[in-house]
Amino acid sequence: MQGQIRVHTENIFPIIKKFLYSDHEIFLRELISNAVDATRKLKTLSSAGEVKGELGELRIDVKLDKENKTITISDRGIGLTAEEMDKYLNQVAFSSAEEFLEKYKGQPDASIIGHFGLGFYSAFMVANRVDVVSLSYKDGAKAARWSCDGSPSYSIEDAQKEERGTHIILYVGEDSLDFLEDHRISSILEKFCRFLPVPIFFGDKQVNNTEPAWTKKPSDLTREDYEKFYKELYPFNETPLFWIHLNVDYPFTLTGILYFPKIKQSYEIQKDKIQLYSNQVFVTDEVKDIVPEFLMLLQGVIDSPDIPLNVSRSYLQGDPNVRKINNHITKKVADKLDEIFRNDRPSFEEKWESLGLFVKYGMMTDDKFMDKANSFHIFKDARQQKFYTLEEYRMAAETLQKNKDGKLVVLYTTDPVQQDAYISAAVDRGYVVVQMETLVDSSFINQMEAKWSEVHFVRVDADIADNLIDKKESSESVLSKEEEEKLKTMFQQELASSSHITVEIRGLNKDTSPVVATRPEFMRRMKDMAAVSGPAASFYASMPDEVTLTVNGNHAAIQLVLREADEDRQKKLVRNLADLALLSQGMLKGNDLTSFINRNVELMG
Repeated sequence: MQGQIRVHTENIFPIIKKFLYSDHEIFLRELISNAVDATRKLKTLSSAGEVKGELGELRIDVKLDKENKTITISDRGIGLTAEEMDKYLNQVAFSSAEEFLEKYKGQPDASIIGHFGLGFYSAFMVANRVDVVSLSYKDGAKAARWSCDGSPSYSIEDAQKEERGTHIILYVGEDSLDFLEDHRISSILEKFCRFLPVPIFFGDKQVNNTEPAWTKKPSDLTREDYEKFYKELYPFNETPLFWIHLNVDYPFTLTGILYFPKIKQSYEIQKDKIQLYSNQVFVTDEVKDIVPEFLMLLQGVIDSPDIPLNVSRSYLQGDPNVRKINNHITKKVADKLDEIFRNDRPSFEEKWESLGLFVKYGMMTDDKFMDKANSFHIFKDARQQKFYTLEEYRMAAETLQKNKDGKLVVLYTTDPVQQDAYISAAVDRGYVVVQMETLVDSSFINQMEAKWSEVHFVRVDADIADNLIDKKESSESVLSKEEEEKLKTMFQQELASSSHITVEIRGLNKDTSPVVATRPEFMRRMKDMAAVSGPAASFYASMPDEVTLTVNGNHAAIQLVLREADEDRQKKLVRNLADLALLSQGMLKGNDLTSFINRNVELMG
């Protein structure tokens, strides 16, 4: 029997090559997926009593013949009769090449396969001839061979085959000979077929796990099972913090396991991604539209047949099931975090270094998540091994930390070591200081001030401790007005080359440092954000640091300076005290730092 493949164009195959060539390894996934379907259909028919006798070993084999330049995919599924070959292999589902080219111009190549029933024809991306030899499971069926050389012409003829099932034989073209290398095929099988539900053999080795953990009931899995599966996915990673098993059958079908990885530092972005499957067939690890953005650092697997197997990104965004799945994942994650916080708070606090990044990012980007996260977001105390929810912080700090506008002032540090002196000064006044030192905290603070209307954040080194809460209470100074003016003049003269430094004289507690350097909260925040936001924030990044030097007139060291009779030594002492304050803010560098060190040695002499 001979005929013409029924398409409304002279030659569909050059179009297949042109549009799918950059993703040509997908051909193996498509052909093996077809073999899996044929095998599962056989099992279904057997369960219904429509197949006689034993089914035998149901497996799929991939074989290379480098001498004859062929790749063969074999299954023991339902097989095809000659009539079925004519019906199913000779019809390509679209109307014209021109319409196809125009409609899908510029879209990702992979969006075409499957979407138009082209799965089988993806074979022609690598082959210049394809033979299909098959024997149907039906009683009295005869084996048949379908053959096509990449033109619209095909042939169907009788063949010799003793066992039920199908061989698909690809005669590999000269431009695709790399697919005859064992390691090339192995890598594709590992990528696309590692969890397919029918055993797949390449050579003598089975390459897939037919029953991955996400296909089982959570009640049938132990902690060891989940951790073992994680190692199967990410063999070089540390044990995850915990996981969420997804298992939904209405209003959409969704299974999977999402793992929370350990993130030791906030800037350690994980390279391993969430993998999307459809009926255990790997689709992609680009899941931006399916998984909420703030959970993109999670790892694991999502499997849903309700997401079209190969669709363009724009179609994904508009698909109602995708939006429902996205919302469901957000809810499941929020519920899991809330459950751990309520049932095992010590464990939750222990994991906060890694969890905080997810939670804060989620609160910034998803209002529904934030509504739930308000109850389990926690601040870590900068001095004690203690954590506070926002309400707990309010109870601990509200008496002393309400500003003149009636807002709760959350005092925080971004660097507990460098800002230690400022923290000490605040804690000495009974204030509660918390750590906020992750990659997202500068943005988090700004957004939470907008969402938590009764809260204001102030970094602990934004002002002298007496002014942090913005009460503007007066301080008593032991200096006369003349002594204050003299001090101010001396400091201004020594810092005349630094136009961005302002000097003020205050009468502070005697235990407060002799000179305190502070930077305005707003400008410092903008510069912190600029450091992680790139060119968009370069305006703030390029601006000089505005610094206030508060000289504590009540400190013994300042009074010693006033009494110093040697004018040259007095100037050096003034400059040293100013430099010490700048050093505490990390703002003494280069020649200024060298001069400070040399001056100290000289004064000691």
